[in-house]
Amino acid sequence: MNASNLTVQKINPLNQFVRVKELLQQLNPQKEDHQIVSRLEKMVNFPNYECFGLFDKEKIIGISSCWTTVRIYCGKQLELDNVVIDKSIQSNGLGRIFLDKIETWARENKYDSMNLNTYTSNSRSHKFYFNQGLSILGFHFQKLVK
Repeated sequence: MNASNLTVQKINPLNQFVRVKELLQQLNPQKEDHQIVSRLEKMVNFPNYECFGLFDKEKIIGISSCWTTVRIYCGKQLELDNVVIDKSIQSNGLGRIFLDKIETWARENKYDSMNLNTYTSNSRSHKFYFNQGLSILGFHFQKLVK
């Protein structure tokens, strides 16, 4: 893979639906197809939502959803969500390139921080994010309400 062929673009994931859904299923194999589709359709229309695609020429090889919020503890934040590089080409430095380009975009757009959640069971992602300069600040708690 030639790094000079890589670009990061803001995308509407519904316009690249089949490929985006494939990547989301790699990240969330326990989720039913209809759940991914329904949630993606809702996310796209939610306020403060963005989606970045990592492209090798014309093919999407990675995605990251992003949400803009403002928090007392970190200011204007870009919260990354559903960050995934195609599993068939992971461990080739693509995640680093992708996050670097998103960070550049965040800096240019006056964000104070980038934050994300990752599954506690995904130790590979923990090592990766530590290597990218992210640190653990706390625990993410959840209670389902339906």
